[in-house]
Amino acid sequence: MTLQINNLKSSIEGKEILKGINLKLKEGKVYVIMGPNGSGKSTLANILMGNPTYKIDSGEIILKDQDISNMKADERAKLGMFLSFQYPQEISGVTLSNFLRTAYNSLKEKKISILEFRKLLKEKAEQLGVNEDFLARYLNEGFSGGEKKKSEILQLLVLNPKLAILDETDSGLDIDALKTIASGIKAFASSSPDKTIIIITHYKRILDYLDIDKVFIMKDGLIVKSGGKDLVDEIDSNGYDKMWTTHGLKPRASDDVKNH
Repeated sequence: MTLQINNLKSSIEGKEILKGINLKLKEGKVYVIMGPNGSGKSTLANILMGNPTYKIDSGEIILKDQDISNMKADERAKLGMFLSFQYPQEISGVTLSNFLRTAYNSLKEKKISILEFRKLLKEKAEQLGVNEDFLARYLNEGFSGGEKKKSEILQLLVLNPKLAILDETDSGLDIDALKTIASGIKAFASSSPDKTIIIITHYKRILDYLDIDKVFIMKDGLIVKSGGKDLVDEIDSNGYDKMWTTHGLKPRASDDVKNH
């Protein structure tokens, strides 16, 4: 078992966002979380990663039998968690290469030399089709939307976490960038059998290029339905409103989606 979420509730500035999330996610699986705007998807991602802006009101997050609910983000990262941001920040004066080397050495018990890291970075960059000029640019400064997403996936490949949470990594991408991002995710997933991936998305497009194991649908801060890839096709064809009507979905604090 990689990640277990038990009756997780949270609020922002007194407004309840998550109203009782229950999930069990296993190693070696690719999960998808979908839902309309305001359903709580990004809030869940940020809480899982320990963003201090988001407050846990009750419930717990268990990673590998360890309660991480009160851990800081850097502590969770050292345990093997990774969050790709929906809106990556720009950092002037820090090259992507230097940022990645600093991040890598801060997370790993065994530090590596500049030469060793350059070899690792070159390998992962080539895997993603990223050139050396890209690595020498300041982190996300002047990057297009697609370049920012490539930067995030390059971080994923270099840092090599156990649990990856990808928050709308596919938003705003043209078809070529979309294929590149998908190939990076697939490379990460296939690199080791113990990887767990959570993909948060609004759209079907990137899922056409990935093998996914389970889909969860969020509505009003709760998981209201789970199933296979057919759910994605249903949403793409009919939209969420039709799904609520077709399945008679009403958010509830406990669901049959606790054991996946």
